[in-house]
Amino acid sequence: MGGTVNSLNTNVDLTVRIYDQFYEYEQFVSAEEYDVVFSYMKSVFTTDLAAGNFTVALFRIADTTQTSVLTILSNIQGQNSIQVTQTLAYYLNNLRSTSTLLGFGALSTPNYYTARNVLA
Repeated sequence: MGGTVNSLNTNVDLTVRIYDQFYEYEQFVSAEEYDVVFSYMKSVFTTDLAAGNFTVALFRIADTTQTSVLTILSNIQGQNSIQVTQTLAYYLNNLRSTSTLLGFGALSTPNYYTARNVLA
């Protein structure tokens, strides 16, 4: 029996390593899922860099919330780049400290008595 183009080679690693040096974040994901998400992000955003960053963000959200990345992707399909940005900012803000929220243009004013005790 000869091999076909569609047969899997189990000797080849079928995962993609996602890493972010700034946040010291690393994750291994299915190459097929990565391709699906990255392809969608490329259709929404104008640059490969933006698509790549949003792809990593989506996988990080999926990992942290223990939700399938394809489930989250199905929830954002049909949205334009601004809507996708808002949706992912919402998810990421739930994972971050409240002092480093994404997507807010106005500065938050700290409590006077708390701010007074902070040494610069």
